[in-house]
Amino acid sequence: MKESGRKQGAMSPCAACKLLRRRCAQDCVFAPYFPADEPQKFASVHKVFGASNVNKMLQELPEHQRSDAVSSMVYEANARVRDPVYGCVGAISSLQQQIDALQTQLAIAQAEVVHMRMGQFSTSSATSNAATTTTCSPDQKSTAPNHSHHHNHQTPNPFLPWTWWLIRPIWESPCGHVSYLP
Repeated sequence: MKESGRKQGAMSPCAACKLLRRRCAQDCVFAPYFPADEPQKFASVHKVFGASNVNKMLQELPEHQRSDAVSSMVYEANARVRDPVYGCVGAISSLQQQIDALQTQLAIAQAEVVHMRMGQFSTSSATSNAATTTTCSPDQKSTAPNHSHHHNHQTPNPFLPWTWWLIRPIWESPCGHVSYLP
């Protein structure tokens, strides 16, 4: 058993025994978990659960689980003192609402990024698709002048993959329509 609630050499009662105004025994179940220098810790637990209920809970648990149980009781008791109706559930609900709001904000931001990217893609793609899908009618082909001039055909720079659509080669159909080659 830990002696954290007692001073070295002198027998000082733990916070529980001090609040309950009783003599703190050597085998006090509260002493390891409610030290004398933290009286508010036991006061809130006692107010919400009652000393006898806390005593029963601690005695029913194996010693290695008692510390975690006391931490949970202290957290729940403090939450009940702050919010007597909802306690921890109110705190959990509030945190869940914050998570939901932040997830919504994140989804909106991600959708805006996708929308912006699609906007950039569609402006470059619209020019490409409009030019590529244009077909010549049979009379346009026969009246189209022969083009003997040379277009500036550039190959994309492999070090700038994001600019490929800016520098892709251009092809002009016999009827005068321009196509951007993929």
